[in-house]
Amino acid sequence: MKNFPAIGFSRSEFACKCGCGFDTVDAELLVVLRDLKSYYNGAIVRINSACRCEAHNAKEGGALNSMHLTGKAADVVVVGVDPDEIYDYLDRKYSDKYGVGRYASFTHFDSRYEKGRW
Repeated sequence: MKNFPAIGFSRSEFACKCGCGFDTVDAELLVVLRDLKSYYNGAIVRINSACRCEAHNAKEGGALNSMHLTGKAADVVVVGVDPDEIYDYLDRKYSDKYGVGRYASFTHFDSRYEKGRW
């Protein structure tokens, strides 16, 4: 599958930035991104970073066990919406599961099984 037209994303948006070709995305991650897009009335959701191979993850300073390594994470920006608001929405909606991280210019989301917040 090249694209995810039902949620308005292309596979290339999730691909590792080093060009290695790693672009396998977790289906549950896509469901939450679709929810995010819907909640903000179809706003543009930009994927800053999603899939990462080990070499690119190390270059980015990612954790050794980063969810980016398994295609279960995305660092996102919703155009026109403060990252803190995105964090608060995801934390509230998925209060008992998933990983949500607050950063100055983006929000991290991952589809891990347990709850993680930072």
